[in-house]
Amino acid sequence: MPATVVLLHGFAGTGRAWDPVIERLDRERYTPLAPDLRGHGCARDARPIDFGAVVGDVLAAAPPRFALCGYSMGGRLALHVALAAPERVQRLILVATTAGIADERERAARRAADEELARFAETATIEQFAERWAGQPLFADTPPAAQRIWLEDLMRNDPQALAAVLRGLGTGAMAPLWDRLPELTMPTVVLAGERDAKFVTIARDRLAPAIPRAELVLVPGAGHGLPREAPDAIAGII
Repeated sequence: MPATVVLLHGFAGTGRAWDPVIERLDRERYTPLAPDLRGHGCARDARPIDFGAVVGDVLAAAPPRFALCGYSMGGRLALHVALAAPERVQRLILVATTAGIADERERAARRAADEELARFAETATIEQFAERWAGQPLFADTPPAAQRIWLEDLMRNDPQALAAVLRGLGTGAMAPLWDRLPELTMPTVVLAGERDAKFVTIARDRLAPAIPRAELVLVPGAGHGLPREAPDAIAGII
C-alpha cells in the first residue's frame, strides 16, 4: 500500500505549489496529500486562522501514519503537527524553514512588519500583492521557470484572506518552538537551498543540531523557493 506524504505549502501558496514535486514521485509507492491551508486557495474562507486550527485540519485529513513535509510557513506548521501528534508522523522533512523567532524584540518587530503587510493586503489586488511579495530580496534570482510556476500559484489566493494569515500564522505571531525540538525523535531531513543564506544558517546551526535524528541537506544552486526550484531534490529525499 502506498505511503501517504502530507505536503504543506508556504505563505501565499496553495497545495498546487507541490505539483512539480508530486509529478516526480513514484505513485505506486507514495500517495501525496497537499491541502490548501486555511486562508489560502480553496480554504481562503476557513476561520479561525491559527496554528491550532491548521494542525487540526492536517491531522483530520491525514491517515493514522504519514510522512510530513513542510516548506517555509508550511515547515513551521509541520513542526506544530509533529509536536502535537509525534506518534503519527513517520518521517519529517523541513524545507527552508525555522522554529520561530526566539528574541522577543525581534519577534515584536516581525509582528509589526507582518501587520504592515496585512494592512497593505487588505486593500490590494492579488496582482499588487504578488508583485510586492515576489519582489523581496529573499526571492532574488528566482529562475524564470520557477518564477512562472510561483506566480501562477500566488494568483490562486485572495489578498484579504492572506492578511488574516499574516496575523494568525505569521512568524511574528508564532511562539518559538526551539525548546521543544528535542521531542522530535522521528527521522528528519532539514533542507535548504545553498543560495538561501538566512535559512542555510538556521538549518545548519540551529534546526538540524536541535533535532535528535536530523540530517542536514543543502541543495546546490537553489534559493528559497525549493519546491519550484529543485523539485527533483525534494522528491528524491521523500
